[in-house]
Amino acid sequence: MTEPRAFLGVEHSALGQRWVGPDAARDRQAEAIWQATALPPAVCAVLARAQVPPDHAQDYLTPSLRALLPDPHSLKDMDRAAARILQAATGRERIAIFADYDVDGAASAALLLDWLGAMGRNATLYVPDRLTEGYGPNAPAMAKLAAAHDLIICVDCGTMAHDALAAARGTDVVVLDHHLGAETLPEALAIVNPNRQDEDGGLGHLCAAGVVFLMLVEANRQARGTGMTGPDLMAMLDLVALATVADVAPLVGVNRAFVRQGLRVMAGRARPGLRALSDVARLDTAPRAYHLGYVIGPRINAGGRIGAADMGARLLATRDSAEAEALAQRLDILNAERREIEAAVRASALAQADARGLDSPLAWAADDGWHPGVIGIAAARLKEATHRPAIVIALEGEIGKGSGRSVPGVDLGAAIHRLVREGLLIGGGGHKMAAGLTVARDGIESAMARLAELLGQQGAGADGPRSLRLDGALMPGAVTPELITQLDAAGPYGASAPVPRFALADMRIDNLRRMGEIHLRFRCTGGDGKSLDVIAFGAFETDLGPLIAEYQGRRLHLAGQIEINFWGGRQTPQLRLDDAAIPQDTA
Repeated sequence: MTEPRAFLGVEHSALGQRWVGPDAARDRQAEAIWQATALPPAVCAVLARAQVPPDHAQDYLTPSLRALLPDPHSLKDMDRAAARILQAATGRERIAIFADYDVDGAASAALLLDWLGAMGRNATLYVPDRLTEGYGPNAPAMAKLAAAHDLIICVDCGTMAHDALAAARGTDVVVLDHHLGAETLPEALAIVNPNRQDEDGGLGHLCAAGVVFLMLVEANRQARGTGMTGPDLMAMLDLVALATVADVAPLVGVNRAFVRQGLRVMAGRARPGLRALSDVARLDTAPRAYHLGYVIGPRINAGGRIGAADMGARLLATRDSAEAEALAQRLDILNAERREIEAAVRASALAQADARGLDSPLAWAADDGWHPGVIGIAAARLKEATHRPAIVIALEGEIGKGSGRSVPGVDLGAAIHRLVREGLLIGGGGHKMAAGLTVARDGIESAMARLAELLGQQGAGADGPRSLRLDGALMPGAVTPELITQLDAAGPYGASAPVPRFALADMRIDNLRRMGEIHLRFRCTGGDGKSLDVIAFGAFETDLGPLIAEYQGRRLHLAGQIEINFWGGRQTPQLRLDDAAIPQDTA
């Protein structure tokens, strides 16, 4: 297969990247969309990248939950799960919710607590301690909950918990999950999971909160059949949006509608927990998908990582503003502590991976003393630094607990499951982009070697310069608030839907202003005489800052994301710089 020509001839940018633009087929698709809609070419390019047919472009820009919501009945065990939960809610039964300690688990638990509260029922919330209990249901906790409850609902966990669910003798258990399942499922009244082996995978992109929401849709439908009116589910979409983005679920299909609608709900600031967390994070604009993944999500996760495991779910579920503010303040403090701990583990893991060599399809590191609560974030940073799947393992005694993150197109969860079947891991599971594992200390080397082999077969770690994929080129005069608004309508952007990036060719660089030690702001001017503000975060932590400073008053190709800068009561377009390159005729 012939490699496409480098966009603007950039084979090696300031950050060592090869710029890749749309191919001829995508250009033809964009042209067809433009002819059918008269939308700006930049918007047409993004729609073409998403493979939107020209006659569906307007529907894509206004995703409707009504149109995109799948039939809950398409998932196995759904009728049984919804009926049992509705029965418990209306029959004054004792209900327990066993939730994972991450954002998806917290949001899933809060969804159920919201719905049950509107039905006049309370529930016991149980979130396992990451350090002492680990991920998912465990036999002692399930046995204790079973002794005091009529129904246990496991959210964002439970699909692989055979022994733990068996310990809940005499109590019905419903599992609402999305993690990969094995060929044999544990004994439970119902296991609703689009990633069961006997599902067709058509809804495999849902996070657990999405599964819980579908169950509530079905429960409301069943309630209407008996003359009851179920709680307002649209008001709960802020939780589904948060979980979808924070769990890095692909923003395709109904997930796009979940996030779009959920962001609108969140902008209303009706949920005390999210309102308090937005305030403590100094979020002074309407939330976007970026804020869910990088501002709100990490703070909710901080409780499960290094604090009380149930803090995130309690914050999202509370209706008490004073409690929400106290929890938000505590989570903000914990998040700052988490960043310090994570930075140390990240630096050590990267140094270890570098020393081992980065010629393998897998980057991994393991050591004693690493906090298990931050190894997932460290793995994500190691993945970003090495551009290949990464595993970080915290050792204690003869056992290691590891967390992994993958790259697009490489299914880490399936590979981890295979290692468990082959006996190289004590346990493990997850999904395509993230997974966890337990391994014996003396088996780490062989397990990681086998994992690298499996991931390499999927194409991980392919050599060659990294690519920066661009959606086309713009001139500064074309970057208007109206264009940015229209591009936003083609979102939200995240997993499987990268934020649009454009090149600005032959820009003259002027008015450089250093911001602190590492950031840079400047203006670029094109051949049309129009100018655009540019912000380059962390520029002086890379080769980007020195290159731009050297080329002040001269021309450079720039690449990045266009956005609105809110400052001093004004809204102005700007380019958030991702990369720069010297034009070939001046190199």
